[in-house]
Order: sequence, then structure tokens, then C-alpha cells
Amino acid sequence: MSEKSSSSGSDEDVDPESGQPVELGGVLSKWTNYIHGWQDRWVVLKNNTLSYYKSEDEREYGCRGSLCLSKAVITPHEFDECRFDISVNDSVWYLRAEDPEHRLQWIESIELHKAESGYGSETSLRRHGSMLSLTSAASALSATSTSSFKKGHRLCEKLAEMETFRDILCRQVDTLQKYFDSCADAVSKDEFQRDRVEEDEDDFPTTTRPDGEYNHNNNGSKEKLFPPASPKGINGIDFKGEAITFKATTAGILSTLSHCIELMVKREDSWQKRLDKELEKRRRVEDAYKSAMNELKKKSHYGGPDYEEGPNSLINEDEFFDAVEAALDRQDKIEEQCQSEKVRIPRLTPVPPGDAYSTIGTHRFATKVEEMVQNHMTYSLQDVGGDANWQLVIEEGEMKVYRREVEENGIVLDPLKATHAVKGVTGHEVCHYFWDTAVRLDWETTIENFNVVETLSDNAVIVYQTHKRVWPASQRDVLYLSAIRKILATNENDPDTWLVCNFSVDHDNALPTNRCVRAKINVAMICQTLVSPPEGDKEISRDNILCKITYVANVNPGGWAPASVLRAVAKREYPKFLKRFTSYVQEKTSGKPILF
Repeated sequence: MSEKSSSSGSDEDVDPESGQPVELGGVLSKWTNYIHGWQDRWVVLKNNTLSYYKSEDEREYGCRGSLCLSKAVITPHEFDECRFDISVNDSVWYLRAEDPEHRLQWIESIELHKAESGYGSETSLRRHGSMLSLTSAASALSATSTSSFKKGHRLCEKLAEMETFRDILCRQVDTLQKYFDSCADAVSKDEFQRDRVEEDEDDFPTTTRPDGEYNHNNNGSKEKLFPPASPKGINGIDFKGEAITFKATTAGILSTLSHCIELMVKREDSWQKRLDKELEKRRRVEDAYKSAMNELKKKSHYGGPDYEEGPNSLINEDEFFDAVEAALDRQDKIEEQCQSEKVRIPRLTPVPPGDAYSTIGTHRFATKVEEMVQNHMTYSLQDVGGDANWQLVIEEGEMKVYRREVEENGIVLDPLKATHAVKGVTGHEVCHYFWDTAVRLDWETTIENFNVVETLSDNAVIVYQTHKRVWPASQRDVLYLSAIRKILATNENDPDTWLVCNFSVDHDNALPTNRCVRAKINVAMICQTLVSPPEGDKEISRDNILCKITYVANVNPGGWAPASVLRAVAKREYPKFLKRFTSYVQEKTSGKPILF
């Protein structure tokens, strides 16, 4: 459930050469389903796509799933600092990083890829170029509906007229500028000639007239010294005509602008109505989205990790109980079918002599085993019928089940005690089948798998077993020492007594894992054989024997299952277990020699 290797990629989030976000890869824990829970997966973030593989070595076989991040919604978990969820439409990935720092790194990288996706992003514009973007905009404009085009064609015509007027006006301005430049040159030349003439008058005073404007010819006529420039004389430009045309052009522009303004004012109401409609549509969509999200939070989506047993589970106690009960009913039906189809293979398990079971071992747990045996023999056989602290919860024939409610830090630790009487079997036989691991799966239907971690002696083993998961509760596993003992009688009137005690221990070969919640147990089955004398000289038969069973269990289930659910399950399952197991022992011993 933790990230086993650091994420690959450079320290920079964006490649400086291409402007693209860099690829990111690493191990994240991904929620698979309610059976397998969180599993480590190799996750790759590349090209706006998030993909995952079973492991880094299996990348060449192709990804097991991928998400396009363009419309993805990334949600950091409210309570779990290492978890974040990615949703695209109806698809949701639940992911967990090694620590909050790695989660932040992944979220920032995903957000960066998401931001850089699509055509409107900054790097996208740099990548495709502004002309291409303008072309796209023009294409989008040309793709508008025919009705919209018809509504706006008059405005388009007026804008085209404005373009024509602008071209005419630019040409006219160029023409007038040439005229003004020519006029400026002519004025400069006129001033230069005037200065020269004044200098000549100082040398030849008789050639001038007092008015200084005319020269007299020999025939007595006079001519102007500076003939006036013709309006058409300078580059052939008709200044008056150009001025009239310029005035007309500017008047046309002003008229067209006034017309455009009138059209836009008329269409403003239409645009405002369309905007109001779009805003109303958006408001309704947002309200529908909020309503859907609220309904989604109220419903139980049983596939996600938020709706299983946990400190922040969103499933309430009633829904939890209903789900557990339904799962147990399904398991019962499956077990009934399996039992009807199963043909039990007879197993000849050698039974060591009784002396082997009555001796105190020499292994490293021998002292602890002896302590547990003495405690159970002292306290477990005490009658609880008149004790107000014990509640009778089940009574079916000879079987009675008592419970004393105890809670510690919100965890149910109810001690349970059951008494039962079974005809036709001895205490030795019952304890033998309860302790023997070779036949464990024949009668125990709640175990998924188990193995003997270490054999300490002929009558003591360390066992690790995982129990079938009952969703939405987490899967449990147990590591315990199981010992069988024959209790030596202190006087001749004491019944033949056997005991099996199972209590939790630690072992280096079976450390706790994140896949299961490790439960702690202290269980004992004490069996006493009662024999009624046979009639006459007949031998003792199974009709003459009765096994009185006392079963005590102190279980700390761990985890966060609701107390009411745990108590309801215990009340339902313990009686079924006792009846199932004792029936199995009667079946196995029927017709066989009595094992005292």
C-alpha cells in the first residue's frame, strides 16, 4: 500500500526545450475491488494520459487501464493524507502515495498535464502558432448557423463598406500629401527667387517700378514678376476636386459608422436575451449538478474504499449490518452446496499416546502455555448462570451461549462462553479434531487459507490463518499458538478432561500486512467425558458416553467495525460453529472404536 520506488522524471515539471510537461512514473497503491483491496501498481503520467501497469517489468505487455486527463477531476482525500482520487465521468481511480509529499508531486504533475492539454493552453499556442489559431477562429466563425448569418448580414455589409472607404481614404491622403509636399517645394523656390530679385534691384534700380511687382517691357506693357501657380500646375493635381472627394469620403465613413452603431444598438437587445437564456441554462445545470452530487453522497457505492470498514467509512451501521448479513447468507448457501457435493476423504491421522498430551513441553512458549492452561481450568469452568455480568443470548437444547459486554477504546472485546453436551463422543475425540490441522478445513468454513508456521512439539504448533472476507468488513488474519493437553485428575471422581487452548503470539515468519487486520484471540475448548455404566456385563458403547463442552473465547477483532454489527455476528455465528463442529465429530467417530 505504499510507494515502493521514487517517481521518475526530472526536477523540472516542464521540459525547457519542448515546453511539454515531463513524463512521471512510479509505484502507487490503487484500489482494485473489495476482495483484493489496495494493490501496488506502476503508474505512468505521459502526454496528458495516466496509465497503470501491474508492475514496471510488465510495461512491455501493455497497460491495464488509462485515463485521459483533459476532463479529469483530481480530489485529495479529506482525511487520508496520502490518498487522492481521479474521476472522469463515471470512472474513478482511488490512489495512494507513499507519503503526503509524493501525493503533492503527483497531483501537481497531473494538474500541469491537464492544464497543458487542449488547444487554448499557452504552450499549445506556442506549439501551433498564432496564424493557425487565427485560422481556427475563422473556421469556427464560418461554421456558425445560417440563421445567425442572415441576422448579421447587414452589419457585415456595412463593415465591408468601411473597408472600401478606408482604402479610398488612404489613397486620398497619399495624394493630398504629395500635393502639400509639392506646395512646400514651390514656396521654397519662390522665396529663393524673391531674394535674388531684391539683390538685382539694388544693382539695376531703373528696371523696377516703385510698386516692386511688375517689370515694364520695351513696348510699354508690364508683366508679373512671379506668375501665379496654377492649381493643376503642380503634378497635375486638382486640389479642389481632391478636397471635395476627401470630404465626401469622410462623410460616407461617418454615415456608415452611424449605421453600424444603429444596427448594434438594435441587436443589443437580442444579444442580451440570448445571454440571459444561456445564464439561465447554466444556472439550471449547476443546480442539477449540485443535486446529483448530494444524492451521490447519500448513496452507498459499495465498490469504493470509502464504503468499507475504516475510520472514515461513509456507510452507516444499518447498511453495514445489512451488507454483512447478506454476505454471510451467501457464504452459507455456497457452503451448503459444497457440503452436498463434497465427498470427505477419510484421513488416518496418528494419535499420539495420552502421555504425550499430558506432559509440559520444553519449547520456548512452554511456560506461557502452562499459564494459559491453568487460567482456563481455574476460571473457564466456573458456572456463570447466576452471574449478573453474563447475559444468556442463545439457548438451543443443550447449548447455551453467554456474553459479557466489554469495550475498550471503542473496540468490542466481549468475552463469550458456551456450554454444550454431545452424546456418543469423548472429550479426547472432540479436542483431537479441534486441534488437528490436517482436518481443519473439513469443518471450519470461515477460513480462506492457513499454514503451520512452526511445530513446537507433538502437542503444540503455531498456525497462521486468514479468514474469508465478509464485505464491507476488512479481511482478518490470526497468528496463534495451538496446544492440546490432557488434564491430569486430582482424584478418582474427576471426569476425564481434555483442553485445547489457542492464543495469539508473534512470529518473524508471519508479520502483519496491510492486506488484513490482525485479530488477537484467546480461545479454549474444555471437554469432559461422562460415562454412564452399561447394563449387565455389556461393554461401554457410544450410547454410554457424553461429552460436556465448555467453549470460551476472548477476541479482539481490531479494525473499525461497528460494535452492534460485531455483537450481532457473534450471536449468529458461534452457535452455528458449535453445532457444525460437533456434528462433524459425531460423523467422523461413528462406528469407530472409542478414543478415551
